[in-house]
Amino acid sequence: MRLLLSLLICFLTATLATAQDWPQWLGPHRNGSIDQTLTPWTGELKPLWRVPVGEGHSSPIVADGKVFLHAKASGADEEVVTAWDLSGKELWKGSNPRAKFSSQFGVGPRATPVYNAGKLYTLGVTGILICRDANTGKELWKKDTLAEFKATNLFFGASSSPMVDEKNVYVMPGGAEGSIVALNKENGEVAWKSGTDKASYSSPMSTTFGDKLTLVFQTQKAVVGLDPATGKEYFRIPLRDLLNESSTTPVRVGDLLFASSVTFGSLGIKVEINYGVLDASQVWKNPSLTCYFATPVVAKDMLYAVTGALSRTPSATLQCVDPATGKSKWKKPSVGQYHATVYSAKDKLLMLEELGDLVLFEANAESYKELARAKLCGQTWAHPAYAQGMIFARDDKEMVVVKLK
Repeated sequence: MRLLLSLLICFLTATLATAQDWPQWLGPHRNGSIDQTLTPWTGELKPLWRVPVGEGHSSPIVADGKVFLHAKASGADEEVVTAWDLSGKELWKGSNPRAKFSSQFGVGPRATPVYNAGKLYTLGVTGILICRDANTGKELWKKDTLAEFKATNLFFGASSSPMVDEKNVYVMPGGAEGSIVALNKENGEVAWKSGTDKASYSSPMSTTFGDKLTLVFQTQKAVVGLDPATGKEYFRIPLRDLLNESSTTPVRVGDLLFASSVTFGSLGIKVEINYGVLDASQVWKNPSLTCYFATPVVAKDMLYAVTGALSRTPSATLQCVDPATGKSKWKKPSVGQYHATVYSAKDKLLMLEELGDLVLFEANAESYKELARAKLCGQTWAHPAYAQGMIFARDDKEMVVVKLK
């Protein structure tokens, strides 16, 4: 009996610790939701620790008592992964060379790492996928995804954050020999390849419709649903950005999928099972709801999205959107030039504005109601991580960690 109780306590503790981690792009559920209730703070947020980091838009992640960040090495064609403990002590650093790469908006990695079962998976801006031992940083296997699947790199570089399940790691090289690819997570061997669409900057998510677990990718041409076991395409809804700059992750809200890009606008996609087969159809389109970098989040049955437009004076706008119709309920302009990150925390939302202000506001379909604000970091396009009651944010010079009061 005592042994059973001890095992139960260990299980519950491990489950809680996992729930409080932020092990991948958009957090534990890959949808930007924070499991804990957040309370407003007063005054400034004093950093617990801060460390210098290299260039990149890749987000920090937190798992198994460690913080991981992918960045460019200073003055070299090289990318670096660093692990710290939760007090800021550096545990290990791993680097790998890469081909020369240039871009108008930074040359550091853009895809966010993913942690799974003691391993860390990173995708560099030139398409190099590496699996490391998360405890030591030792490289276990490596793939040049662009070369192997005959893909041309995107203008701003490979950006789609990998996704991992119990068997495979899923990536979108966008090649003629594999638009979307499943690789055995233990050794990198190809499990399956699907399609020939070119890649976008969007990262995938997974969700279940009826009894069908479905991978959802936004390629350069469409929103596609795939069988994770075989790569078979369940559905395809056309969505093509005029500049091929689709960057947001599709969002599940009720029985709809929401997908968007900066010139196309947004779609509401109904997915249902008919006679055992997944069927998807467009139920609305809003050309003016133009999400650029930030993936929208769901709170109290509403979508909260940051939209932007390509113009001489670009400006990002926070919007509350009715997901059933795609129509805006209210707008708050000037949360950034191009970007601001929004996460949902039950009845509140946490936003990191592009210039580095951290903002807490109500999930309220009637109007914008700000609850707290503090300066957190410099200008950034990277999404922060939330774990163990702390925010981990990075810009191109440092990563800063604060405890939310």
